[in-house]
Amino acid sequence: MVENLKEAPGKALKGVTGWFGNLRNFLVEVRNELKRVTWPSRKEVYATTMVVIVTSVFFGVYLWGLDQLFERSVLSLFRYFGAQ
Repeated sequence: MVENLKEAPGKALKGVTGWFGNLRNFLVEVRNELKRVTWPSRKEVYATTMVVIVTSVFFGVYLWGLDQLFERSVLSLFRYFGAQ
């Protein structure tokens, strides 16, 4: 039991310094990895942003149109069968 008490402080200290060491290692690796990233130019970002906006508007209008079509179809069916 005495042996366990003698090892405990060393293990705790090693655990804390190991944690900080791991954190530092991680941050260094992240910085190195970010240096290797090929960042898009302003023109590329603008172009892809416009594609996303146009696509979103197109599908929004398309789905709105389908919704209107289905709503009118269902309402006409209800009127035909006398539900309203």
